[in-house]
Amino acid sequence: MSLVDCLIEDSRWQEAGIEPLAETAAAATLRHLGLDPDDWEVSLLACDDARIAALNADFRDKPTPTNVLSWPSEERGAEVAGEAPELPDGFDPELGDIAIAYETCAREAGEGGKPLKDHATHLIVHAVLHLLGYDHVRDEDATLMEQLEIVILGKMGIADPYD
Repeated sequence: MSLVDCLIEDSRWQEAGIEPLAETAAAATLRHLGLDPDDWEVSLLACDDARIAALNADFRDKPTPTNVLSWPSEERGAEVAGEAPELPDGFDPELGDIAIAYETCAREAGEGGKPLKDHATHLIVHAVLHLLGYDHVRDEDATLMEQLEIVILGKMGIADPYD
């Protein structure tokens, strides 16, 4: 069984190699935090802007496309700003769901002069961190999350996305 259960609604994601990319990004994130990727499950919807806009409207009251959305299986956020959230205990292997939109991701990659695969990898690392309770609402939490992303991506040979 794989770590990431992928549902591809937009065939452009298939062409971009989203399944192995997502598997690699999610596994690298979990390993960096000391979690065995074989013990966990993530669901990924690889969709288009129209689909993610509908999801964004339904779940966040924002009827516009976005690059990635995540739905943790349970609330894991840290109570104290800047502290790491408590990692899951393994009782329930399902970490949550992620949706990623092709057009927004491709546009952002182009605007940033980055390969699509690198940007999509960053977004999946970002989303998996959200599933694990990391967030960027408070400044201290955003700093922690961004630092983790930079280190995880660096280990994967991907440049600092915030540089």
